[in-house]
Amino acid sequence: MDAFADKLGRVGAWCGQNKYLSAIKNAFQNFMPATIAGAIGVLWTNVLINDRVVNGAPQGLGGLISGIMVLEPLNAIFSAIQFATISCISIGIVILVAQEIGEMNGESGIFSAVLGFVSWMVVTPNTYGMAGQTVTLADSTTKVVSDFLPKGATVADFGGISSRYTGATGLFTALIVGIIALEIFGFLRKMDALKIKMPDQVPPGVAKSFEILIPAFLTVTIVGTLGFIIQSVSGHYVNDVIFQLVQDPLGNIIGNNLLAVLLLFVIISLFWLVGIHGNNMVEAINQSIFRSLLYANTAAYTSATYSGQQDIPNILNLTMLEMFGKWGGSGLTLSLVIAIFIFGKREDNRAIATLSVVPGLFNINETVTFGMPIVLNPILGIPFISAPCLSLTIGYFLTVVGFCPKVVLEVPWTMPPLLMGFLATGGNIMGAISQLIAIVVCVVIYAPFLIAYEKYQNKQSEKID
Repeated sequence: MDAFADKLGRVGAWCGQNKYLSAIKNAFQNFMPATIAGAIGVLWTNVLINDRVVNGAPQGLGGLISGIMVLEPLNAIFSAIQFATISCISIGIVILVAQEIGEMNGESGIFSAVLGFVSWMVVTPNTYGMAGQTVTLADSTTKVVSDFLPKGATVADFGGISSRYTGATGLFTALIVGIIALEIFGFLRKMDALKIKMPDQVPPGVAKSFEILIPAFLTVTIVGTLGFIIQSVSGHYVNDVIFQLVQDPLGNIIGNNLLAVLLLFVIISLFWLVGIHGNNMVEAINQSIFRSLLYANTAAYTSATYSGQQDIPNILNLTMLEMFGKWGGSGLTLSLVIAIFIFGKREDNRAIATLSVVPGLFNINETVTFGMPIVLNPILGIPFISAPCLSLTIGYFLTVVGFCPKVVLEVPWTMPPLLMGFLATGGNIMGAISQLIAIVVCVVIYAPFLIAYEKYQNKQSEKID
């Protein structure tokens, strides 16, 4: 056990010290308040102030309480919030990951963030053709763009950036460009020959601007050249190439693969069992792959052409993993706390459970993980690993058979169970019921191991006495 813990500890140390994984994890964590704001915007416009009817069933509170639709003019505000956050996540992420890499390379100030954004813009198309494109009208009908033009007029290219590049489909491009650009800049910054040195009388801020002028110009030139070469060779923009070759295959191999997800959660639990924060170790993978799948669901759910669950593409996504794999904390230890209250007989365990119940309701479990302890505990370690896997499997198949709606909204990871299931599925009570089923099953899973552990504790106490 000690040798195994030592090996996992080495892996955990490498993950924790790897600047790219750390930069990705920190970037997503720092952007989280914005994504939660966007999720509230979706909740307002699609669940609360919405009278849309799909397949004869109201999809929002407005379909049940018509008077609430008096607030519908405010939907424009919340739609804008949604667009500025969820639909523009790639912009925020490239800025934040570039800033993280810049700071790790010794840069100060916010220019790293600016350079990351500029580098991303250099490889992002800023015009798009409208020929043959359709638009959706207020009554959900579609029209070809040319239908709105005067007779004889032609459709030209329009300036602007498509949401295809600013939204979830551009996440990997944002991460890759942000990292590469700042590494190129960091390399060039070390070359004294590229620094323009100003006299001592020049203010420090102005002097630094000239010092980084050539490295910054060369950075965006190199990134732009790489983008030009990729487009010339492949016939596609950088974002499209990365999406087709990296993001989409990873989403299919890992993101929509239950076995891969279960393996990921086994790894998370194993890290926890040797005292390493397992979620932090895999957060970069979780965020970059599963968040894009979540936002694809959100986009389908908020689409004007949404006609039911069949339009939502992904069962597995970031919030779904939290809803079934992390409620009560890693290892689903809230179910252990409940089992202690039902089956536990030792006062010390019940005292720990009492201290742990409130944090557990908000998915924080350090008190029970280190208090029981579960760390380096082979008896409780078995359900600690198996419970999340079983809960995720239950959630997956409940969704496949249509009992549980697909998860479409991001909610804070501290959202209490049941309420999380209700909100994440777009205000659907079946989401809460599905999560309740998983909780009950996991309490049953923990119960025999708790009883066995208390017997072990009693024997150890007798030896001491």
